[in-house]
Amino acid sequence: MAQRRINAILNHLAGSDDLNHEIDFNNPAERYTLKPNLTSAETASKHQLVLTDNKSGQKWNLPAPDTNTNGPVTPVQFIVLPKSKTTNSLTVLDNRTGKLYEIAIEDDTIPALKFKSMIGPNKEGIRVYDPAYQNTAVARSKITEIDGEAGVLRYRGYPIEELAEKSNYLEVSYLLIFGELPNKVQYERWSNEIMHHTYIHIRVMELMKSFNYDAHPMGMFISSISAMSTYHPEANPALAGNDMYKVSAAARTKQIVRLLGKVPTVAACCYRHRIGRPYNYPQSNLGYCENFLYMLDHLSEENYMPNAKLARALDVLFILHADHELNCSTAAMRHIGSTLVDPYSAVAGAASALYGPLHGGANEAVLRMLEEIGKPENVTEFLEQVKQRKRRLMGFGHRIYKNYDPRARIIRQVAYEVFEICGREPLIEVAIELERIALSDEYFIKRKLYPNVDFYSGLIYKSMGFPTDFFPVLFAIPRVSGWLAHWVESITNPAAKIWRPRQVYVGEGKRSYVPMEHRSIPEPGENDDNGFDMEIHYDLSKRSAAATYEGKYRKPELKA
Repeated sequence: MAQRRINAILNHLAGSDDLNHEIDFNNPAERYTLKPNLTSAETASKHQLVLTDNKSGQKWNLPAPDTNTNGPVTPVQFIVLPKSKTTNSLTVLDNRTGKLYEIAIEDDTIPALKFKSMIGPNKEGIRVYDPAYQNTAVARSKITEIDGEAGVLRYRGYPIEELAEKSNYLEVSYLLIFGELPNKVQYERWSNEIMHHTYIHIRVMELMKSFNYDAHPMGMFISSISAMSTYHPEANPALAGNDMYKVSAAARTKQIVRLLGKVPTVAACCYRHRIGRPYNYPQSNLGYCENFLYMLDHLSEENYMPNAKLARALDVLFILHADHELNCSTAAMRHIGSTLVDPYSAVAGAASALYGPLHGGANEAVLRMLEEIGKPENVTEFLEQVKQRKRRLMGFGHRIYKNYDPRARIIRQVAYEVFEICGREPLIEVAIELERIALSDEYFIKRKLYPNVDFYSGLIYKSMGFPTDFFPVLFAIPRVSGWLAHWVESITNPAAKIWRPRQVYVGEGKRSYVPMEHRSIPEPGENDDNGFDMEIHYDLSKRSAAATYEGKYRKPELKA
């Protein structure tokens, strides 16, 4: 009855000859076209179609047909869809085939594989294209929660502000990896195990000593962590069993304790190598950060003890940097770990991602920016250049946070505590003025550009006497616990598979092989598409260029 009434209304408005279909509720994705005999916009506005559900009273308006005084009325097309059994779903109409799909929404996400079933004329399913993972969730995680709009960061449900105030790094690392804060017995065993696994193999130390005197500390750090896997063959799945870390919690925990204990030692050796001093051995009777500072700075003093307040400041920084959801390096850790490789190799890969200037090197970029500004009175001019896109503003804005980074507030307070001990860093005045003006400028407010964790961390490290090229290493030490937490979560997931993203191929189609003698050669001095000069330079000096010797490169003569 309802179907007949709707059809009657449609026929009355459009004219029975102009409506080619009746509404078939058994084929709800079919299109229907209204071609009313209307000649003006005024007439069309009086004949807007309203579909009403008599049972619920709900109404749906169809817009009046587009009219043009110089031409015919444009038909209106509409589709009648069945009401879904659940409101928590997505209805997708494939306009290529007219097929209708319903996809369940869970945790504000939809499974991408559902699109694979939407087969088009080319007989292939749809892929979701998302370069740089800007809106793609690749894991379900219980580790870190971020609310970017509200500026909230929680580890396993605990606000970062509370952990920074009341906890310490080793306790937080336990929380991240195992999901709960340790009790007294668990914490004592945990910290004792880590502090008694701080020594690294003597051959690893010898390997580190073989690096060039000016080797970048982060390059040394990555290489040394990777090399450590070769000194622990029982940690290698290729030798001890492919699924060893999936099935054995003891195997995972053993390597976790080793890595957390040895990472500060490796980092300290990188620092000592950089300044040309002998490596120090760890002191297991000290705290985690105190031991790190000891290995960095001890010379020949008796009963050397690092400053407790500086150790605590570093501990807070380690807590803030321990994890930050699925950032670039953590995604790399999960990606590499999905192959079931040993955690040393996976951590080395994650640290390589952290090495990049857009990730772990961001606080160094902030420091260089502040140094370029120089004085507080230069801030206004600098920000005007930023607005004109002549300069880049570093340390502001975040892909996730659309509010003040909660870590930045904590670090700001830590900065002043460090300045009281090590002396006020002159650039802090520039930073404060930059923050003040930017947060009151509509240009930056509108774009939600707030200070992030990198804005003040570089100033703290500089005030503590760390060289800028050591900043990424200071970032990597605490992040290891976060990487390992994600490694454990991903590798113990029963549904885990090796990560293998797809691509959209946009290259050449099938081509025939062209013999080399028939390929074009750029003119001398021209650069080819690969970015290097076609002039080949094999000689070590002008003298060698003038000399004759067997095998000397000769430029081929071009045939006319």
